[in-house]
Amino acid sequence: TIEPGIYIPGRVGVRIEDDVAIINGKGKRLTKAGKELIVL
Repeated sequence: TIEPGIYIPGRVGVRIEDDVAIINGKGKRLTKAGKELIVL
């Protein structure tokens, strides 16, 4: 997995996980979630 994260010490943290498989020497992304930023 590839798991980049953003953390604000003492306040909040978030980690996004992408699952990737290597097939015939090429990476294939298995995660189907979008990458757009949603502001609440």
